[in-house]
Amino acid sequence: MTRKRIFATGALAVIALLGAMLLAEPTFAQCVMCRASLGSNSAFIRNFNIGVLVLLVPPVSIFCTIFIIAIRHRK
Repeated sequence: MTRKRIFATGALAVIALLGAMLLAEPTFAQCVMCRASLGSNSAFIRNFNIGVLVLLVPPVSIFCTIFIIAIRHRK
């Protein structure tokens, strides 16, 4: 296998894994203190969970960018 094909296969596997994790029910869980403070408003709780996931995107993107740059310039 060529290096490009291995990278494409790995990227597809990571995307599939992330998609499966985001669609799983426990992914949208929250700690007991957050659940208690939000009350029983299910629409607000769902929006809160989505907001937490949105706030995770920048740090993960920065980490992945630094990791890719480090891998490319490791020689």
